[in-house]
Amino acid sequence: MMGSMRVALMVTCVNDALFPGVGRAVVTVLERLGVEVEFPEAQTCCGQPMVNTGYLDEAVPAVRSFVAAFAGYDAVVAPSGSCAGSARHQHGMVAERARDARLHEAVTELGPKVHELSEFLVDVLGVTDVGASFPHRVTYHPTCHSLRLLGVGDRPRRLLEAVRGLELVDLPAAEECCGFGGTFAVKNPDLSVAMGADKARHVRETDAEVLVAGDSSCLMHVGGVLSRERSGVRVMHLAEVLASTSSTPVLPTGSTDEVDHP
Repeated sequence: MMGSMRVALMVTCVNDALFPGVGRAVVTVLERLGVEVEFPEAQTCCGQPMVNTGYLDEAVPAVRSFVAAFAGYDAVVAPSGSCAGSARHQHGMVAERARDARLHEAVTELGPKVHELSEFLVDVLGVTDVGASFPHRVTYHPTCHSLRLLGVGDRPRRLLEAVRGLELVDLPAAEECCGFGGTFAVKNPDLSVAMGADKARHVRETDAEVLVAGDSSCLMHVGGVLSRERSGVRVMHLAEVLASTSSTPVLPTGSTDEVDHP
């Protein structure tokens, strides 16, 4: 089944522009499991920033581009709960507002095929042990859209618990928003930074070496606070941890060797 399944990587704008290693990590994990992954070069933004800010009409071209880029695939995998959630739950709203029947039909067909990474691994492939090894103390932040919009539940934790050598510790107030929220961070910077500081404080309370999440945007936000505080805590995307083996270490998102997030 996996060999005949056409699977596309939806890398997302943030990863494409800032954290390409996350996309490569997704491909590494899927290929290790026998899945051939294609990268449609026509993909652009899913339109979520416009929708979240109330510009649904302006999101129509992005949604049209999205369905055109990913047409014909059996599954679309995204290392982002927010972008997967946009495709599954927001694109229909955009098409309906545009009164475009063909677009609505296209997003209705494509939407259910879009999966956040942990959903695809656990629900579609039926695996939790992806052959990873990561001997570090880790805490996990469930990002808002993955938790509330997609309902990924404990899938990411089940994947992390199966990683060899990984010690997973609970994050206090884990379900509280980190404060990024896309354009929320731009419109409400003081509140956003305060929320990020709260999240960083809870991360430090765990004595974890690494903070893991399924959205690079949230990791960028909290990682910036942790970096400025010189906490010594790294941030890594779930895909990067799952791609890690004892013989192939992965450079983490937000490593001091890579960038010092603003």
